[in-house]
Amino acid sequence: MNTTIKTLSIAAALAASLSVAGCATGSGSMPMDHGSSNPMSTTMPSAGTMPGAGADHNQADVMFAQMMIPHHTQAVEMSGSILAKKDVPAEVTALATKIKAAQAPEIEQMTGWLTGWNAPTMMGDDPGHGMSGMVDDAGIEKLKSATGTEAAKLFLEQMIGHHEGAIDMARQEISSGTFPDAVKLGHDIVDAQQAEITQMKQLLAAL
Repeated sequence: MNTTIKTLSIAAALAASLSVAGCATGSGSMPMDHGSSNPMSTTMPSAGTMPGAGADHNQADVMFAQMMIPHHTQAVEMSGSILAKKDVPAEVTALATKIKAAQAPEIEQMTGWLTGWNAPTMMGDDPGHGMSGMVDDAGIEKLKSATGTEAAKLFLEQMIGHHEGAIDMARQEISSGTFPDAVKLGHDIVDAQQAEITQMKQLLAAL
């Protein structure tokens, strides 16, 4: 009887040891990017157990949202700038209204994902640095000071490049992301902004 109890005790101890080792391997292989004391921060790319995650996501999904939020924010800012001006062609103001109306809700959507994933909503102190299609500060100031047809042309030229950058990021999400809503948004951005690029080139040619 004592031999049986001793055997069972050894087996239980071995099982517990293997379980601990397995957990250590699983968590230790993930980077702790955000410095949180929350254990979930060590497994952030696989968020199936996170509150509000809704589905598994990976680091590509996180980066897509973190990069697209400031990218969209600048597009909304540029659109607001052109809408505040007088003597801008109606077709251009209509496009700016459309861009602002589409991208502002997408910013809220992506912010919600990052909150649910316990991830920061921006990548650093300068979230737009080096991002494809972003307009520099000098370009934004030039747009703000421009008037009439000059402002319309500058807006279209800047926004074409801005959209092209967004499409590049969206395509990266489509190829690398796993969160279904983020991948869908990537497809939506490619479709909508490619059509708007075509429209903007036509408007620019007519000015």
